[in-house]
Amino acid sequence: MSYYTNSRSPPPLQHPVPTHPAYIPEPPSTPVSPHGYQRYTSSPPTQQQFGQSIPGQSGRVPQGYTTSSGHYQPLGSPPRHAPVPAQTQPGVNIPNVPVDFSAWGLDGATAQFGMQLGQSAVAAGQDYVQKNLGGLIPISILKHHFNVSNSYVMHKLRLVLFPWRHKPWSRRVHRTENGQAEWQPPRDDVNAPDLYIPLMALVTYILLAALHSGLHSRFHPEILGITASKALAVTLLDFIFVKLGSYFLNIPGGINQVLDLLAYNGYKFVGVIVTLIAGLLNTGTTLYFVVFIYSFLATAFFLSSSGLEDNEQDIWPAMPKEVRDIKKFIEIANRKDASEARVKKLSPKAPNGKTRTKFKIRCSRYLYTLSLDDPEKAEKLQQSLPPGLVVRDVKKTPKNKK
Repeated sequence: MSYYTNSRSPPPLQHPVPTHPAYIPEPPSTPVSPHGYQRYTSSPPTQQQFGQSIPGQSGRVPQGYTTSSGHYQPLGSPPRHAPVPAQTQPGVNIPNVPVDFSAWGLDGATAQFGMQLGQSAVAAGQDYVQKNLGGLIPISILKHHFNVSNSYVMHKLRLVLFPWRHKPWSRRVHRTENGQAEWQPPRDDVNAPDLYIPLMALVTYILLAALHSGLHSRFHPEILGITASKALAVTLLDFIFVKLGSYFLNIPGGINQVLDLLAYNGYKFVGVIVTLIAGLLNTGTTLYFVVFIYSFLATAFFLSSSGLEDNEQDIWPAMPKEVRDIKKFIEIANRKDASEARVKKLSPKAPNGKTRTKFKIRCSRYLYTLSLDDPEKAEKLQQSLPPGLVVRDVKKTPKNKK
């Protein structure tokens, strides 16, 4: 071993010039890394460039070893792009960046054709559903039954479970621009039937039944299908029974009545869910039967009360009822269920007779009528009707003589 005995510094090191292959292929590009594989998950630390001058080397730098940016450039190789530091983790899609489908073996024209074909298939499916199912169940009616809010759901669940002191049970009616009377949506009327709560109650019942089977070590995936089939079968049988009764009693009905019946049939699952939760608590059979009896009575009272008044206008036609007091007739005209008023003037039968004016107001259950022989009183009464009430003047049509 030799040691330096003088105080001079050792001679500078001579770095050998490495030899590399003539060409290194570029890595393939991907949608996440358009310029090739990203070699760093963060910015690489700054290293000393080999192109810096070494003391004693007189600034001699091997050609083809470094570039102006400090990256390695082998001899005889094509120019390479500078690596782009990764801003996101690999596998994360970058927005506002066009996707390169070449990594999956697809060119741009094929990808565009596939996207257009998918959009055409989706549009054709929507058109098919609208043409075939839109005639059976109009989408507007379904939207009406699903037009709910959070406050409505909370008040409706409380009404189903505690219906004892609720009043009134009649539904609200609003008038459109053309004067037609329509039911208020469930969002604005707690007495209106909806399909959101029955659907969610059905799904919750199926999941609770599967949970009950799992807690007793009897769970199997087929239990979900079996429970759903039984629940739908019971609902369908109940619906068929009610429709048969309506048919034999000659009660007319339309698509609105069908959806209302499905909604009322689904409300009973709310009581069933409460009973299942009481059974999952394992507090004994006494509490279970008490909750079962209470849920049964509450559901029966709710269905009998809401179904009786809600469908009066649809089941029974408005029966005529004569009113002789003008003040009472004006009070009837200001009621919420008053949908329309008609005024009909009858010519006198006698030569010197007076013109008789007949007023009719249609409400939910009765058709109230009032006849006046005094034209002045009839004119004042017509002016006293509420401005929001639709008033129609009916002209007497002459009968054709045969």
